[in-house]
Amino acid sequence: MSIYVHRPTAGPVEAANWTQRQVIATNLRTVVGRAYPRVRALAREKSWLLFEILLPFLATSGFVFVYRALQAPAAYVGFVVVGGAMIAFWLNVIWSMAQQLWWEKSQGNLELYFAAPMHIMAVLLGMAIGGIVLSSTRALVVLVVASTLYGVTFVVDQWLLLGAVFVLTLAALYGLGMILAGVFLVWGREAWHLTQLLQEPIYFVSGLNFPIGRLGLIGGLAIALLPLAVGLDAMRQLAFVGQPYVTGTPPPEVEALILVVMTVVFFVIATWLLRTLERLARREGRLSMRWQ
Repeated sequence: MSIYVHRPTAGPVEAANWTQRQVIATNLRTVVGRAYPRVRALAREKSWLLFEILLPFLATSGFVFVYRALQAPAAYVGFVVVGGAMIAFWLNVIWSMAQQLWWEKSQGNLELYFAAPMHIMAVLLGMAIGGIVLSSTRALVVLVVASTLYGVTFVVDQWLLLGAVFVLTLAALYGLGMILAGVFLVWGREAWHLTQLLQEPIYFVSGLNFPIGRLGLIGGLAIALLPLAVGLDAMRQLAFVGQPYVTGTPPPEVEALILVVMTVVFFVIATWLLRTLERLARREGRLSMRWQ
């Protein structure tokens, strides 16, 4: 892709003389501007709420009925409900974060992002915040409605740790989404095909509908690599205290530390990758590495 920037009047050149305060203010406005469409979508497209909430709720209900038919322990119903709520954030990361820059490139808007006097990370951060708000409605409805209908009882002793794990899980997930946004931008349509191919395997190894400890070594590898797996397991341990079925995995305090490490590593990699792409786009008019 060729990107043209008229240097004498381009925003990035003018921004070179800005103060640190102006740079921060511009990036903050970018965050708000990119989060706004996703927040407003809650009120403007009410049909989205139907499809974004009803259909996932039906999928969650399907697993609930399967466990009941098999006379599985009642705790498994709670595991499915929590997994059904968290899948909303994973889908938002894959479809609204990872592929967003590629979609903008396909629509001809990406040149404006790289030419504007802002950091591309601010754009993705705004998308992440808006996506969290949008996905939270779906997750909350699934959690509340399913818990009420199917009689799920939560036993929580450490509310503060549970909230911290939830926030860290979202931070790690959207940090991974920023990395995937850069990878998908360079890789293009092949990345979309890979997403389709890996969607169900990711659901399986993350333990969305059953305790991940049942997977043995595979579950351990998933906890080491996938923020959805480690965060979901930690939240289940904290939300269903005393259940003997959440076994074979580290305690939630250790998993919280794993999420901290993941968050830092993902954001460092995402910053490097996006700055590299930004430099290539502005200086050399391309979005591919020299070694490609």
